[in-house]
Amino acid sequence: MTADRVSRIRERLEAALHPTHCEVVDESHLHRGHAGARDGRGHFRVRIASPAFAGRSRLEIHRLVYAALGDLMTSDIHALAVESRDS
Repeated sequence: MTADRVSRIRERLEAALHPTHCEVVDESHLHRGHAGARDGRGHFRVRIASPAFAGRSRLEIHRLVYAALGDLMTSDIHALAVESRDS
């Protein structure tokens, strides 16, 4: 299940943002027992570089990432840390 989630997250980001670097790390194990983890959704960290981020604010970049992930933000992801750069 976890590897499948990581793959789906990566696929969505690659399709929408054409990154030059995309790393998805499942950090769910660090949050066991956390109230937000009880619903089965995971905690993830994304390290991503994309030309699509050039000239955009941090908030705009996060919105692009969330939009790329779409329904995964409500079905699979409880928490998402985004580390981004523009190339």
